[in-house]
Amino acid sequence: MKWRRLLSFKRWSEVFRRLPRLLRATEIPLREKLLFIVPALLYWVLPDVMPFMPIDDIGVTLILMNWFVSRAERKYPVLPSSTAS
Repeated sequence: MKWRRLLSFKRWSEVFRRLPRLLRATEIPLREKLLFIVPALLYWVLPDVMPFMPIDDIGVTLILMNWFVSRAERKYPVLPSSTAS
């Protein structure tokens, strides 16, 4: 079940749609946003730091995006849902 959700085009399209809204939200502190931005940027700039992980830069970014969106929406439920608009 979890793999089906992970490979779902609908799930990823919602992640892509929600991420910019969450990054612009003033209700989410900057330190929370940096939990997504810093690791993603570091992995894109310094991919050789983790040579034992055979995951592409895009794969790491997608995993971080999914984690950040899930975490931010769970931690800050007062933000309006993108599905309501």
